[in-house]
Amino acid sequence: MKTFALAGNPNCGKTTLFNALTGATAHVGNWPGVTVDKREGVYKGGVENVNIVDLPGIYSLSPYTPEEVISRNFILDEKPEGIINIVDATNLERNLYLTTQLLEMDIPVIIALNMMDEVEKSGDKIDVKALEEALGVPVAEISALKKSGVKQLMDRAIAMPAERKGITVLKGALEKQLETACAFYAAEEVKSPLFHAVKLLENDELELEKKGAKETLEKASCGEDLEAVIADERYKYISANLASVKVKSVAKEKLTKSDKIDRVLTHRVWAIPVFLVVLFFVFHLTFSGNLLFLNGFTEEMGWMPSLVELGLATKENGANNFGVEILAVFYDGTVYSPGVILTNFLNLFLDHISDGIVTLMENGGAAEWATGLVGDGILGGIFAVLGFLPQILTLFLFFSIMEDTGYMARIAFVLDRIFRRFGLSGRAFMPMIMGFGCSIPATINTRTLADEKERTATVRVIPFFSCGAKLPILTAVAGGIVAAFGIGNADVITFCMYLLGICTAIVCVLLMRNTTLKGETPPFIMELPAYHLPGFKNLMLHLWDKTKHFVKKAFTIIFASTIIIWLFSHLSWRWSYLPDEQMNDSILASLGMFIQPVFTPLGFGSQLGKFGWVFAVAAITGLIAKENVIATFTTLALCIGAYAGEGTEEGVEELTGLINIITADTGISQGDFVAALIAFIAFNMTTIPCFAACATARAELPKGKFNRTVLFWLATSYIVGAIIYTVGAFIWPVAIWAVVIAAVATFVVLRNIGKFDIVKIFRRRKK
Repeated sequence: MKTFALAGNPNCGKTTLFNALTGATAHVGNWPGVTVDKREGVYKGGVENVNIVDLPGIYSLSPYTPEEVISRNFILDEKPEGIINIVDATNLERNLYLTTQLLEMDIPVIIALNMMDEVEKSGDKIDVKALEEALGVPVAEISALKKSGVKQLMDRAIAMPAERKGITVLKGALEKQLETACAFYAAEEVKSPLFHAVKLLENDELELEKKGAKETLEKASCGEDLEAVIADERYKYISANLASVKVKSVAKEKLTKSDKIDRVLTHRVWAIPVFLVVLFFVFHLTFSGNLLFLNGFTEEMGWMPSLVELGLATKENGANNFGVEILAVFYDGTVYSPGVILTNFLNLFLDHISDGIVTLMENGGAAEWATGLVGDGILGGIFAVLGFLPQILTLFLFFSIMEDTGYMARIAFVLDRIFRRFGLSGRAFMPMIMGFGCSIPATINTRTLADEKERTATVRVIPFFSCGAKLPILTAVAGGIVAAFGIGNADVITFCMYLLGICTAIVCVLLMRNTTLKGETPPFIMELPAYHLPGFKNLMLHLWDKTKHFVKKAFTIIFASTIIIWLFSHLSWRWSYLPDEQMNDSILASLGMFIQPVFTPLGFGSQLGKFGWVFAVAAITGLIAKENVIATFTTLALCIGAYAGEGTEEGVEELTGLINIITADTGISQGDFVAALIAFIAFNMTTIPCFAACATARAELPKGKFNRTVLFWLATSYIVGAIIYTVGAFIWPVAIWAVVIAAVATFVVLRNIGKFDIVKIFRRRKK
């Protein structure tokens, strides 16, 4: 099977073309020994199947980044039958720089001139025949997004001769130097000697490792730095040929659509407010139980009565009318957002499945322990987690749309000037915003950060951006607070917790970049793609991948965890079965009570009495997978028999009942308990992420940094939780915390400006 490599600049449409060629045959992994995505697939549209390898997006073949090294080594070592060089037709000058380097290899090359539809829309014209003559290789017009010209491209690629001699656009003053360098590689019998010769003249570090290379370079260059000369010659060649190849429309002095949109979206003043508005609507359409706040405007006038007020019975008041239940998915005194509607629908479906299975077991004479294990343990835990899948996918869909349209790239550009004040470049924004979806791909995305210290700081704060797995914790606990105490607003609490995570990340970045990870902020250079409609297929592939990952986790890690939690909560140390009312004598309860005092400074320790161990156990199981927190609450609360309060999300009713039981048992004040619950959220948001995310962080971080990172997560979560509980429950210690924070801030500032060095102080004392 022939192999073709896709090579091109970032944002040239390379991945879109890869998806169009391979479709369902594509698979993703890592390059051997390197944590950079490797995409492979099979093209089946021709007479013979062709293996397609999607190389990382690069601007050149110089070994400055891991992506450039990978692309270069694959082409030279694996020797594909051909290179498909994707070129953005709307930005020829930049894209053709890489082309001039690929032409120097002894490998067949075909140019895929992408986004030709955009060129035509702008009124410009490109003489493809003239471009073919100038480059000496075939050129095919395509639109990867619309899949036009793709088959013709592959037909021409497959028909290319098996061998090709490399050519260079470097002429004139560099001919003698090239002859000397080429003679050296010819003697070494190296494949693609012209390419290696040019790289040697560019003072390429990989070429200088070869024996005799340094001597050859000194002989050829005569001490002159040729790297800038070579780059200048390439651009001269490109510019000279573009004059005859690309014809601009005489009427075109007006701005493109992307330029017009960017006048607002990248404006120095309006860019940030617009982004915040966009982000607000993303979260509002995902989580809000009051779409566009319509209920607030119509409540007093009675325009939006509840279903009970309309005389329609619901399950909550003892009726079982499926038609009314369907209506309640969309409306019950308020119009729900799309994310909540999907969540309600799935939970309705899961509730009926769970009730049906439990009823069948009871009617079949199943033992009490078996019914409890299946209904309260397995189904209760798994379904509580799965119930949040629609909202997670809705949020991820919105972020995917923003990324696919090109808007996310603009946000990174806009935020660069803000991030620099905190010691990060705008490039760090992309992995951070991805953290709202999942910490694993977000951590992997930090590969784009070239500076090691910036990358380490970004990896450490990514878990503070609440991922989809933490969403059930936020909504369930927030709903429990509102339902149990009748105070606040669940949406506001959830939003504030997201804001808390962001603020914690900012403070931690400031501390790290001024102390242990101090260093210069690297420059940020980014190509802004033209705005375009997102591809439906790409969006669906992203959602399917997310769904597959979440469901797999639910039926593996969560499944096993719920069984273990239920069993150990119903077994004594003598391995005898305990009914629900004796659960405080179980193995799990004993272990929970043992570790419960550790969380006393955070408010959910000894203060919560005999049932407080549930919170301690939930916090520990959450270290394995954040979904376990709500699965634990649901399983244990169901077993305790806590059904009280109201809630719109699965898990809220169970948690509300548990809160009511603890309040009645301990007599804890409302203010103290609310502070403890908020601290519980904060701890789970900022502590160690799931084991899978930890494994990813370990692979991405420099050697020796992971253990310190784990300690950083633990310390941060404990401190943040303690501060929240202290401030919320005891007002008087606020002054103490203020003094401590002021002392730390003063130390950081003085150390940063060189006025305070504890090492020097100790040295003076020794003297």
